[in-house]
Amino acid sequence: MRFTLITIGTLFIMMQTMAQPVKPLIYPVYSGHDLGLNYSPSASSFRVWSPHAEAMELLLYKDGDESAAFRTTNMERSKDGTWFAQLSEDLNGIFYCFRAKFKGKWNKAVPDPYAKAVGVNGKRAQVMDLKNSNPPGWQNDQVNQTPMQPTDAIIYELHIRDASISPNSGIKNKGKYLGLAELGTKSPEGELTGLSHIKDLGVTHVHLLPFFDYNSVDERKGAPVQYNWGYDPLNYNAPEGSYSTDAYNPLTRIKELKQMIMAFHNQGIKVVFDAVYNHTGLTEHSYFNELVPGYYYRHKADGSLSDATACGNETASEKPMMRKFMIESLLYWVKEFHIDGFRFDLMGVHDIATMNLISKELHKINPGILLYGEGWTAGSSPLPDSQRALKKNASELEGTAVFSDDIRDGIKGSVFDIKDRGFATGKPGMEESVKFGIVAALPHPQIDYNQVNYSKKPYAAEPGQVVTYTECHDNNTLWDKIELSCPDVDKGEREKMHKLALTIVLTSQGIPFLHAGTEFFRTKFGVENSYKSPDSINQINWSEKSIHKDLYNYIQQLINLRKAHPALRMHNAKLVYTNIRFSENLPSNVIAYQIDADGTGDKWKRFFIIFNGSPDPHSITLPDGNWKDAFNNGKEYSKETNLESYSSLILYQE
Repeated sequence: MRFTLITIGTLFIMMQTMAQPVKPLIYPVYSGHDLGLNYSPSASSFRVWSPHAEAMELLLYKDGDESAAFRTTNMERSKDGTWFAQLSEDLNGIFYCFRAKFKGKWNKAVPDPYAKAVGVNGKRAQVMDLKNSNPPGWQNDQVNQTPMQPTDAIIYELHIRDASISPNSGIKNKGKYLGLAELGTKSPEGELTGLSHIKDLGVTHVHLLPFFDYNSVDERKGAPVQYNWGYDPLNYNAPEGSYSTDAYNPLTRIKELKQMIMAFHNQGIKVVFDAVYNHTGLTEHSYFNELVPGYYYRHKADGSLSDATACGNETASEKPMMRKFMIESLLYWVKEFHIDGFRFDLMGVHDIATMNLISKELHKINPGILLYGEGWTAGSSPLPDSQRALKKNASELEGTAVFSDDIRDGIKGSVFDIKDRGFATGKPGMEESVKFGIVAALPHPQIDYNQVNYSKKPYAAEPGQVVTYTECHDNNTLWDKIELSCPDVDKGEREKMHKLALTIVLTSQGIPFLHAGTEFFRTKFGVENSYKSPDSINQINWSEKSIHKDLYNYIQQLINLRKAHPALRMHNAKLVYTNIRFSENLPSNVIAYQIDADGTGDKWKRFFIIFNGSPDPHSITLPDGNWKDAFNNGKEYSKETNLESYSSLILYQE
């Protein structure tokens, strides 16, 4: 055995060293608003935040692809952890990157997080005069300034490529921004498609899956055809290139995206941006990490990256410079692209304070902006639950709504159990979960919260804090879920289930949300997670619209009914509490309730709405008075009515 002699003095020094905690790095906060590029024809200035870099270089390139840098400029250390360089010449059209040095080694050359124009695959940023990206008439594009209550919104969730890529879309610019700017497009059967379809349907907002520059699709010419939803951010402030007619030209990306947005606005439809600030598509080599290693992310106690997103990392919105980045990025999208709303992916990762600051700043410039997000995470986070924008903390969020998975799964069954059914598909015991959704997760004396599937108490303070839905891009489509969970039910009954589910969504309080194509039984052929499935799975088959025109017409009528009647979209919790009364002692799988229109400004006096989620027909006693059917040419009812299986009835009194 070998021994090593250690003196008492040496041992004391070692013990003292071991007892000293490792000092955390100190990160100064930069309060200026000039991070990234600031261009003028006479000079371009560049400022990047990287407090602990030993050196920083600005590299200039002739193109955005593979050419070597033609000039390298050493940047100067500046205030509050930033580096600065100014070049007194017109650099319009030149590409650039930054490269940081740590511990004697240079990291990769990357665009900074504030880059607004990027070349193919987002590897290099470009110096650009953004005024050149404005299409004709852009200065008059003002629809985003129209005030509205959140509950006045009817959201339609759509992937840009899905909308037009099908051979039967009748759209020329398939899979592109410009495809959704085309008007009057039709299927082979003569039915409206694309933008004209959305306008005709009557929704108020189109929610587009991510169209920032994401990492997973190779944009180079000749690359294999690829598909992705886009939830892997690369450049947060630049448009995705695969939706552009020329991914190599940053100006084309921006101009075509603006053309698409303006086309929606010209039809009176607002545009929601699917924002994914909760993680980055790359981790070790993300642009955040190449410039400020580790700072923008949360870490576990052992120093490893936390991963509440199940994507390898989670960002730290509570850190001042990440919070600053999020706010400034969102403000940029509103000001430069006239975005009307944001959906926050895995919003439960973000802290409440940041979300409330975001809401405050965005509402300053657009009082009617629509904000909502997923009030959950995909894993645990080191940030305490009490500080995060989780569903259960919805009442602490100011001007931001959360999705209600309670009514989603109450209607159709758990998205995590393909065999599970819900109220609309004949499962007993889901009535309270659906009723909870009908009143938008607000306090109501007739809800038995012990019977609600996930939430045992109300979590919203106002109806505008809840998004009511039964499907989205995640998990199976509603039609596929019904088909897979009800294999022994004939197709006609399954179609009735689907119709019932959408009726519940569009007549409930809160903000209704529809998945594109659900208005004609959209299928993804049983593929549950189609985030990178081919077009054959994800494309909207526009020929289905003519086959299922009856459903389309019905959903269109429901949307128009909701828009015409404030009692179906009350914006005040007190009105919901006071004006909605559920019928009692009903058969299993039947819900009926009356809405008094007092104080809502509705032209009708009251509504009586009945849902039968049972495979059996039922006779329902009506409240006193004469009632008319909101559909079926105003058919009159009194005393009682018969409901067939899986059906609904919307009655009113004038």
